[in-house]
Amino acid sequence: MATLGIRRPRNVNWLRSAAILYGDWGTSKAYVVGIAFALAGYAGFWPVAAVCVLTAIVGFNYSRVCKYYPDGGGVYSSAKAHSKWLAMIGGLLLCGDYIVTASLSCLDAFHYFGVHEPVRWGVLAIFFIGAINFFGPKHSGSIAVLLALPTVAVVVVLGAFCLPHLGTAISHVGPPRGGLGDNWVVAVGLILTLSGVETVANMTGVMETHASGPGAPTIERTVKRTIWPVLLEVCFFTALFALAMNALPGLVVQNGHVLAPDHATNPQHRELEASMLRYMAEVFAGNWLAWAVGLVFGFLLLSATNTAIVGLVSVIYMMAHDDELPRHFTSLNRFGVPWIPLLIATMVALLVLDVVGAVEGLAALYAIGVVGAITVDLGSSALNLALPMKRWERALLGCTSLVLAAVWLTIAITKPYALFFAALVVGIGFLMTTRWVKGPASTAPLGVDAATDTSPVLEPVLPTDESAAMSATGAILVAARGVTDVLKFAIEEAALRRHVLYVLYVREIAVTIPTESHWRDDRDAVEIFKAAREAGAKRGVQVLPVYTTSDDPAPIILDLAATLGVEYLIMGGTQRSRFVNLLKGDVIGKVAHQLPSNIHLLIFG
Repeated sequence: MATLGIRRPRNVNWLRSAAILYGDWGTSKAYVVGIAFALAGYAGFWPVAAVCVLTAIVGFNYSRVCKYYPDGGGVYSSAKAHSKWLAMIGGLLLCGDYIVTASLSCLDAFHYFGVHEPVRWGVLAIFFIGAINFFGPKHSGSIAVLLALPTVAVVVVLGAFCLPHLGTAISHVGPPRGGLGDNWVVAVGLILTLSGVETVANMTGVMETHASGPGAPTIERTVKRTIWPVLLEVCFFTALFALAMNALPGLVVQNGHVLAPDHATNPQHRELEASMLRYMAEVFAGNWLAWAVGLVFGFLLLSATNTAIVGLVSVIYMMAHDDELPRHFTSLNRFGVPWIPLLIATMVALLVLDVVGAVEGLAALYAIGVVGAITVDLGSSALNLALPMKRWERALLGCTSLVLAAVWLTIAITKPYALFFAALVVGIGFLMTTRWVKGPASTAPLGVDAATDTSPVLEPVLPTDESAAMSATGAILVAARGVTDVLKFAIEEAALRRHVLYVLYVREIAVTIPTESHWRDDRDAVEIFKAAREAGAKRGVQVLPVYTTSDDPAPIILDLAATLGVEYLIMGGTQRSRFVNLLKGDVIGKVAHQLPSNIHLLIFG
């Protein structure tokens, strides 16, 4: 039986993608500035400036390379063109990146909130975020979008209050300490300004195209507009705050912590490496701006924690879907969430935060993952001769990846515990691959445990008498969720109106990275399509199955209804609780609000 293939809607414009990117990349300044002082004191501006230059170069690399991966990029996709094992290493390094992103962002959020015992609060927050993600919420990406504008506004206001103090700051800037090697090590310790830049590669599959058909999407303009505003903001304000920090009087470093002059009486001024921007706002403007900076950056960092957990779940699911991790990891709960990867992501991030418990320690673990993933990504793209790159682009990517490889080696040598962490993540991943993933790819139905599934794969049955199908005069689309009364009603309507019936089944998978799946591997889809074809054959209705996977069914339904030019769209009444609708959104409400006026919506039940 043939099914109609459809693409995931490209409905993310550059403003939204830039806001999502800023929600991850833009958080780096929250801890990089303070860590710079912890590592280099009043000479911290120089390594920050050097790292900002490297960050701009890496960002420019991504503005060039992402256009070659219009259907979704990132380290896993680029490395897979060379070797399954290289893709495994890149994907597992990205997993390590996401693990520490969640831990570091959550810990730093509560430093900015100014609470006592931020580690304890961070552990509770990660557990809560994991529990909420069990329901596969749809609004997590929107939170980052909503927070982007107030964060930029607060950053600009803080920057304005820094300007009158730049004269004092410049006079206090100390010369670089030690020789070239010492300063290289300090700069490597601040490489976290890169954190989040790789996010843009994962969004290319849903970015808006221009001047191109769906067969060959062109996203170059969208990618550039996404990256450049965020890149300029991150580099400029990180360097500005690193310079203005030198105007703060009396800061000292003890046991790796930055202390204010009144640290003996004010506990919030004892670990300023984790909340330097809040302290700058307090000194330069007053408590009102410190409160605003703490609140906005705190929530933005919590949003980054959620984004990291969702990203980690998506990577683990994608690798399991490709049979590079145990197939058990593709099991879905009834909300479309891969529950085993979610459990792993939550518990490992929680454990890392509880064990390390310090911003500087987590920063080292973070750096080895993010730098490793970016190095493999850019290096793999540079060596992929199938990509139609210009020579200078290929040379730029190659040189940048070599510099980042040197950075990664420096982290591995100077931070052996970070190397141990990376080796542990990669080693466990390969152990699971060799221990539990054997033989050809599994054909168990999607979301079903391959080890325990014994049900046969049902084959849909074609009508025995094709001549019985009546000559259709229009089309109806039904969004099926099972062999229910809604499907029976749609077949009766199609028979009554002499219409073709499109039966759409959207396998809801709450992951951010698109994966390709076939209806034959989805037991629910097979059962629905078989029942629809058999019932349609009896009533003389031509039934055309449509199958896709998505983390949000509403845009798929709207896009397909308009593309097929149907006259009627039939949907079943919602069966979700109010709490689940709050988290996941009301699909019927979204569709009804945006459905073209020439398409009639019929809600059954």
